Amino acid sequence: MWQPEIETMPRESIRALQEERFLRTWNHIWDRAPAQRGLLQAAGIGRGDVKSLSDIVKLPFTDKKAFADNYPFGLFAVPQEEVIRLHGTSGTTGKPAMGGYTAGDMAVWKDLIARVCAAAGVTKRDLAQVSFGYGLFTGGFGLHQGLEHMGVCVLPMSAGQTEKQLMMMRDMGATVLVSTPSYALYLSEAVREHGIKDQLKLRVGLFGGEGHTPEMAAQIEENLGITATSNYGLCELTGPGVSGECLFREGMHIAEDHFYTEIIDPETGAVLPEGETGELVVTPLTREALPLIRYRTKDITRVTYERCRCGRTHVRMDPTLGRSDDMLIIRGVNVFPSQIESVLIRQEHIGPHYLLVVRREGVTDTLEVQVELIDGSVLESFGMLEKIKHTIQSRIKDILGLTVKVTLVAPQTIERFMGKARRVKDER
Repeated sequence: MWQPEIETMPRESIRALQEERFLRTWNHIWDRAPAQRGLLQAAGIGRGDVKSLSDIVKLPFTDKKAFADNYPFGLFAVPQEEVIRLHGTSGTTGKPAMGGYTAGDMAVWKDLIARVCAAAGVTKRDLAQVSFGYGLFTGGFGLHQGLEHMGVCVLPMSAGQTEKQLMMMRDMGATVLVSTPSYALYLSEAVREHGIKDQLKLRVGLFGGEGHTPEMAAQIEENLGITATSNYGLCELTGPGVSGECLFREGMHIAEDHFYTEIIDPETGAVLPEGETGELVVTPLTREALPLIRYRTKDITRVTYERCRCGRTHVRMDPTLGRSDDMLIIRGVNVFPSQIESVLIRQEHIGPHYLLVVRREGVTDTLEVQVELIDGSVLESFGMLEKIKHTIQSRIKDILGLTVKVTLVAPQTIERFMGKARRVKDER
């Protein structure tokens, strides 16, 4: 599924294709998406205000609120009889944002997933164990259908049933693992505990659904003996397939023939220049059922337009640092869980599972970092505990300039997650 004619296009050709497809999407919205047309008109935008892709900066953003206000299908641009699949977000803060797919959307989605998998080194000789949850979440069905599209044998395990996961992984000879990084880490610990690493044939991990640090990826690779790759997507944009790493792993290649991206200042909305870190904004260019303009992902990253060593010319995005709405502000300091994670995973004697607890004491916010010990016997050595805590506190202060409380807890006491990990408990 390597597509060099698309993935190595000159930058000027990419821009021309994006402009053509953006204008087609613009007209599609005005012709067939009354709710979105109304939002544009309410912002004082007329159909004739856009004549080229460069005019996109004049347009308002779309965000989660638009999905909530038009739940469930108000943002769609096709009648229900043209929709053949529905997916949705987790809906943890309310009802899910619903995404719809026409037959044409499904064909594009399969191709996008296959492109991501091929970039990660997957071939039709592989057997892929999909340990994403199946259901409204786009990950399970998304990777499943894309892998099948490129001729890969798929084992649809879903998440959970860890003992059975390991049995099937070994007995079926799975060579590719598909899951969230949190669940991959959980499985990798079970592999280590069972001592079956040498009995497995795994070689590639396709991890998405949440961000993770290079340190976590390295831990998974060590435990499973694989090459861990990241991919990215949101249900609102189509699901996984927006971007994915090649084997050089120097950023996730965004499928620019299907998505136009911007990096903005999350506070002001101003577009930032290449190389600066900010919020990713994405405009899908080929969606039929759910075209969108300038969707705010809330994910914090940066991009580069330099040609990758693999030869691909499409823009690359860094692994997401976190979400702008997940960022903690502790005594005036911006804190992302990934920054804490990068410290913890390098530390001796502790495991990769942690919980950040935010409290308010009087008028001051405090942050407690709870982290598991690998060996429970360390709890019996006060001197060792104090040394570990001091080291973690010092490293966090070096990175964030913030003093935090560190609590070391017994092994297996912090909750594990089959899907996206929840690392923050806000008690304010």
